[in-house]
Amino acid sequence: MKFGVVVFPGSNCDHDAFYAVTHNLGHQAELIWHDSHKLGDVDCVILPGGFSYGDYLRCGAIAKFSPVMGAVKEFAAAGGLVMGICNGFQILTEAGLLPGALVRNRGLRFVCKTVGIRVETTRSPFTQETRVGDVLRIPVAHGEGCYVAEDAVLDELEREDRVLFRYVDNPNGSERDIAGICNAGRNVMGMMPHPERAADELMGSTDGLAILRSVAHAAAPAAR
Repeated sequence: MKFGVVVFPGSNCDHDAFYAVTHNLGHQAELIWHDSHKLGDVDCVILPGGFSYGDYLRCGAIAKFSPVMGAVKEFAAAGGLVMGICNGFQILTEAGLLPGALVRNRGLRFVCKTVGIRVETTRSPFTQETRVGDVLRIPVAHGEGCYVAEDAVLDELEREDRVLFRYVDNPNGSERDIAGICNAGRNVMGMMPHPERAADELMGSTDGLAILRSVAHAAAPAAR
């Protein structure tokens, strides 16, 4: 299959994601510049981490206006797989593809460390190769990673089994310990931890490969 990794001005995890899916996962990938109106023949789109447009207005608030986001929205509406990692998660919430928002960490400090996240459901293309209750050791690196939403939204996420991951030891104050969610169609996922930074033995963990493999297996029928 082929992954498309979107590159915004200020992205700094685009090449990490590219390396993880090509070198560690063994699939194809291409970089897609933010001003592109087309995604090409990709099976999954990754919005990577970083500081798109410097996060000068609000994390992801400017990136949502990039031409490529129109193509991402069309791709998602047609059932295409979309992964938003860290800043990518922030962009997806700003663009309305996922509910809620990411705000300043409760401790008002940038958090950069490896954390445990617990798999809450396998009913998604992003977790189907895991087991409920699995604890994955994956790094976080963010200053605005606190997930918030109205109680009605949080209840809906719980009721529809759309909370994919929860923090074991919440590093940022996210409501209900939420580390990752998916949309109602279950084809768009946002998570603050970085699976691409836990995909190589040299990085100290390969737990992130479980997520990337899940996506690859889910997309395999469409890719064929």
